[in-house]
Amino acid sequence: MKKLVLIAALAALSACSQKTEESKETTPTPTETAAPATPAPAADSGTPAGTYDVKMADGTMGTTVINADGTYVYTDAKGKEVKGKFARKDGKDCYDPDGDETEACWTVTAPGADGSFTATAPNGTVVTVTPKKS
Repeated sequence: MKKLVLIAALAALSACSQKTEESKETTPTPTETAAPATPAPAADSGTPAGTYDVKMADGTMGTTVINADGTYVYTDAKGKEVKGKFARKDGKDCYDPDGDETEACWTVTAPGADGSFTATAPNGTVVTVTPKKS
C-alpha cells in the first residue's frame, strides 16, 4: 500500500510537469525558465524536478523529491523513504521502486492555479500533490 501511495504521489508530480511543458510549447517566455517557483525538467523523464507535498486519501502527508536525473525519493509521515526511478509512459507517471519489480503507472490531472494536482493509482487510490514552496 505504501508503494502505491508513493507511486500516486509521483504520478501527480508528473502531471504538473506535463502541463508545464504544454504551456512552454505554446507560449514560451524567458520568465518561465528563470522563475524559481517553476521546477526544472528532469533530464530523462520530462517530470519537473522539485519537492512536493503529497496528501494521501486518509489525510496523512508525505514528501516526494523528483531529481533531475529521473530518480525519486518518497518519505512518508513516519520518515520511511522509498527510492526508485521515474518515467513517463503512455501519458502516465510510472514509478519503479528500487529492489521491487513492480512498476506502477498513475493517471494525473492538469495542475490547478496553485500547481497542485491529483494522481490516481491503478487500484483507484487518489492522492493530492502540491509543489512545496521554498
